[in-house]
Amino acid sequence: MAANRKLLTAAVACAAVFVGITGCSSEEKDPFDGMSADKIAKKASDASKGAGSFRVTGEGKQGGKAVNVDFSVGKSGDCTGKIGGGADGTAELLVSGDAQYMKGDEAFWKKAMGGSGKAAALKGKWVKSPNAKKEGVCDPDSMFQSKELKKLEREKDSEVDGKKAAVLTKKESGKKTTFYVAAEGKPYFLRVVTSGSEDPGTMNFSDYGKSVTVKAPAPGDVADMEELMKP
Repeated sequence: MAANRKLLTAAVACAAVFVGITGCSSEEKDPFDGMSADKIAKKASDASKGAGSFRVTGEGKQGGKAVNVDFSVGKSGDCTGKIGGGADGTAELLVSGDAQYMKGDEAFWKKAMGGSGKAAALKGKWVKSPNAKKEGVCDPDSMFQSKELKKLEREKDSEVDGKKAAVLTKKESGKKTTFYVAAEGKPYFLRVVTSGSEDPGTMNFSDYGKSVTVKAPAPGDVADMEELMKP
């Protein structure tokens, strides 16, 4: 009985002093309690864009062909990464300021140039092009478009790499997109999975707020495309 009284006293003390502070209760509070799935997604979109920098890695299919991506995006909008895989080759992409640079292997350039024999001349070289629109993977506003995050439903919570996550889904035209939003710390997007479509894929997001350094290639490493494309 004495042991039981000690246990009861300890429990009462815990409830009176630490509830809501030290987590004596085994129940964890839902950070999104009372919020609709669309509002959770909007919160995640704002937080992810607000971080400024992030890394996205993943794999999927485009036109029925496997594609892998690995990009680091800086707060300035600059980025660096790789895309590709399989018979179509692999390319490195680098965006710095108003310029975009791409360096592919021979298989990539053969595909991009329609089998042109000039592809070999681009080996080890970067090809420069304007980046006037500044859209795509290097633009957080395009990556985390809140206007696309509508008519979502919340499903049972899950985990992404050991982190608790709220699960939001959207179904339309035979495609299902599942968004995983961090339920601990800042509500960043952790993963986006597309299934049931011709181009399924999984994208993982990490390294929010971490510094990303991008340097433009040296002039000697950049190919002169106008000269190369002359007959």
